[in-house]
Amino acid sequence: MKKSGRIIIISGPSGSGKTTLHKKLLASAKLKGKVVKSVSMTTRSRRAGEKPGRDYIFISPRQFESKQKAGHFLESQKVFDYHYGTPAGNVKKLLRKGKYVLLCIDVKGAKEVWQKCPDAFKVFIRTPTLAILKERLKKRGTENPQDLKVRLNTARHELAQAKHYDYVIVNDDLAKAYRKLEKWVSTQLNSNHS
Repeated sequence: MKKSGRIIIISGPSGSGKTTLHKKLLASAKLKGKVVKSVSMTTRSRRAGEKPGRDYIFISPRQFESKQKAGHFLESQKVFDYHYGTPAGNVKKLLRKGKYVLLCIDVKGAKEVWQKCPDAFKVFIRTPTLAILKERLKKRGTENPQDLKVRLNTARHELAQAKHYDYVIVNDDLAKAYRKLEKWVSTQLNSNHS
């Protein structure tokens, strides 16, 4: 009998490198066909280089609210003035096909998912220090000083949640962090199918 898939949650503060690692994992030749992405819905505007349906499904706040009321989301959160949600139907469909569904979500969303799906694998990505995180966010140049302050305060709260995750990766070197992540995910996949 074919085993059903599992959810793999990747969380970490803004600027920790979780999105980059998430993308690299999806591009992994070793995990091709086994690990798939769940495309989240969001009310925020599209950033340069983002494609609707590939990076996010961009919807209006009104559409989001109506989907939320209808129980459309596996998890949904308000993050820095915008709403994000993981469509439940799509995730269930992928899990039934035996896929490992990657969710790149914040710690609040992760908590919501693992309450509904306690067998989800949880990985937390962090920088070696808060000062390094601040530098990375500054270099990104996408936040004004006030937003930067909010993101750093949020990061402090998120870092305190790392202890609830199955695996914590300190991203001080992207290539090294990625090797650890890929190896850990491969191990989970193999142990689940043995």
